[in-house]
Amino acid sequence: MIRLAEGSDAERIGDLWSEMVAYHAALDSLTFRPAERGAERYARGILDRLRDADARVLVAEIDGAVVGYVNGVIADITTELFMPLRCGLLADIYVQTTYRRRGLGKQLVERLMLWFRSRSVSHFEWHVSAGNHEALAFWKAIGGETTMLRMRASVPEAD
Repeated sequence: MIRLAEGSDAERIGDLWSEMVAYHAALDSLTFRPAERGAERYARGILDRLRDADARVLVAEIDGAVVGYVNGVIADITTELFMPLRCGLLADIYVQTTYRRRGLGKQLVERLMLWFRSRSVSHFEWHVSAGNHEALAFWKAIGGETTMLRMRASVPEAD
């Protein structure tokens, strides 16, 4: 079942966030380094999102247990140097490994898209790790396309 998140879900969502970060850290340990008490901070942020009219947090629940979530927001994604571009941002999505390939991720995204549409948002964006091949396939299957690439290079040591 996909439902709106409630305040009582915040701690569990924080725990799922920790699982997501651990999963991504295995792909890219430089980018995904959680701060001390990161899960608690994330959970507090979820509580803020639940009170924000321009945000939506949904959870996937099976047999009374929250096994996944999606965190979305409506924002202007440009700087003041460009024309405003109001769009949806999918900040985070995670489904526990055990519950993947059951359609929960797709259902979470579809419900978030319905909310975006109800708010007159015509498109949404997200970030995905280049090394996360499973996620790349998921996003392409639901119509995602690459619009920007984030790159990294090491700064050489001085001679």
